Amino acid sequence: MSQLFLFEKPLGMRDRLPHQHHLQNKISTQLLKTIGEWGYEKVQTPALEYFETVGKLSAIPDQQLFKCFDLSGNTLVLRPDMTAPIARLVSSTMKKESFPLRLSYHSNLYRAQQLEGGRPAEFEQVGVELIGDATTSGDSEIVVLFQEAMQTIGLEKYQLVLGHIGFIRALLNELVPGEQAEQLQRSLFEKNDVGYREAVHTYELPLDIENRLIQLLELRGDAHVVDEAEQLVTSDEGKKAIDELRGIWDVLQEEGIESFVQFDLSTVLHMSYYTGFVFEAFHEDVAQALGGGGRYDQLLKKFGRTAPATGFGLRVDLLSEVYSRENEPDQKWCVLYHHSRRKEAYSKAAELRQSGKAVIVQDQAGLSENWMNEQVELAYIHLEEE
Repeated sequence: MSQLFLFEKPLGMRDRLPHQHHLQNKISTQLLKTIGEWGYEKVQTPALEYFETVGKLSAIPDQQLFKCFDLSGNTLVLRPDMTAPIARLVSSTMKKESFPLRLSYHSNLYRAQQLEGGRPAEFEQVGVELIGDATTSGDSEIVVLFQEAMQTIGLEKYQLVLGHIGFIRALLNELVPGEQAEQLQRSLFEKNDVGYREAVHTYELPLDIENRLIQLLELRGDAHVVDEAEQLVTSDEGKKAIDELRGIWDVLQEEGIESFVQFDLSTVLHMSYYTGFVFEAFHEDVAQALGGGGRYDQLLKKFGRTAPATGFGLRVDLLSEVYSRENEPDQKWCVLYHHSRRKEAYSKAAELRQSGKAVIVQDQAGLSENWMNEQVELAYIHLEEE
C-alpha cells in the first residue's frame, strides 16, 4: 500500500465526524418533515446516470462531472444534481402520472473540484420539484416552502435574493445583437460587474442604450427595483417577467415573509438552464449560497415530456455550518456506573431515553484515562460502588 495515500482522500472528498453526521441528519430530517407536510413525495434516483442524458442536460459544467465507464463502454457520471435525474424519472417511469407532480429528494451529489477550490466534491442536498404547474402561484409556493423549511430548522438570519432570467434576456435582446447579449449574460453569470461594464463600453452603443444596460447592474434592493426595471424594457417578454415578479412579491407580502427578501435583477444562475424567476439564499457567515432554485420550463421536453417546472435545493452541509454557529449543541447524557450497579444504570438510561434524551451507558472500568475530559458535551450521572 502506498504511504502517500494511506491517510489521504481524493480531492474534495471529506470524512464526516459523529457530531457533524448527527447535526446534518437532524437538519435533513426536519427539512423533509416540513416538505412532506406540503404534500411533496420523496423519490430516489441512482447515483450513476448516463453521461449522454443526465450528464449533458444537467446544470453542471462538463469539467465538474465525475465520469467512468460501464462494462459495455458507455460513459457514466455520478449524479451532479437532482433536477435532471428527476426530469428523466418523470418522463419515463412516471410518464403516466398526471400533472402537477410534487416530488422531493434527499441525496448526495458529486462535482469534481479544482485543487485551489476548497469546496466539497460530495455534498448532501434536500430539495423539491413542482412539475407541471406554469403559474406564478407555483413559483410562490416554492419560495414560501423554502422559507418555512428554513424556519423549521431555526435559521432566520439569512437573505433571499430574487431575480428573473427572462427579464435579463428580454432586456439584452432588445438592446444588443445575440452574440453581445450572450457575452453580457456570461459576465452576469460570473458576477463580473467590471467585465460587464467594460464590454458595454467597447460596443460603442448609443448613449441611451448604454445607460439602460448599465442600469441593469443597479437593480438591486427592495421591491422598488421592480418598478425601475419595468421602465427599462418594452418587449412583451420583459413586461411578462415583471408581472411574474410582482405576483410572487404579492404572495410573499401576504405570507409576511417579505422582510427576508431582496431583489437582484442582474442574477444569472446558469447560462441556459433556468427560464423564469430564480432565487438564492445567503448568510453572512458563509461564502456560498445556502440554497436556491427557480423555474426551468425547457428541461423536461429534452427527455421527451414537455412540462413547466420549478423547484429548489438546499445544501445540508452549509446549513449545518450556519446552524452550529447559531445554536448550542444537543445535550447528551452518560450514566457512568460501577459493574455492581449495572442493572440500575440500564434502568436509569431507559428512563432518560423515554424523555427523548440520547444516553450513553458506560462501565467505569472500560474508560481510558482522558475520556471524561474529552466528552465536554456530556451530562453525567455517576453510580459508584456501594
